[in-house]
Amino acid sequence: MKSKNKQVIVVGDRVLIRSDEGEKKSAAGLYLPASVLEKQDVRGGVVVEVGPGIPLGNPDENIEEPWRQKDKKVNYIPPQAELGDYALFLNKAAIEIKVEDQAFLIVPQSAILVLIRDDLQGLAD
Repeated sequence: MKSKNKQVIVVGDRVLIRSDEGEKKSAAGLYLPASVLEKQDVRGGVVVEVGPGIPLGNPDENIEEPWRQKDKKVNYIPPQAELGDYALFLNKAAIEIKVEDQAFLIVPQSAILVLIRDDLQGLAD
């Protein structure tokens, strides 16, 4: 993700999420402030950046002297989350950061409970 003066690079299997902000209406019609929402166990937001995934080791690699390899290519198990997905995640695993006055959450993929994606082409059978 790029902002005006900075580039945010998400590493590993982490996901950068723009959390739902503002007041939400409860089932009884009451508006809940953001401070109440932050105490919930599960939150939601839109995925704005995704890390490369979990790095895999190469079984053919010389483990004894890995610094001697010049052309080291890293392979990853890619994360399931994609840009634009809506994610429901465990709030206690999220870490809040601010980039140029914009708040984001860094969430490990293991804390994401479900992804909601608009593209349903594979389910049209």
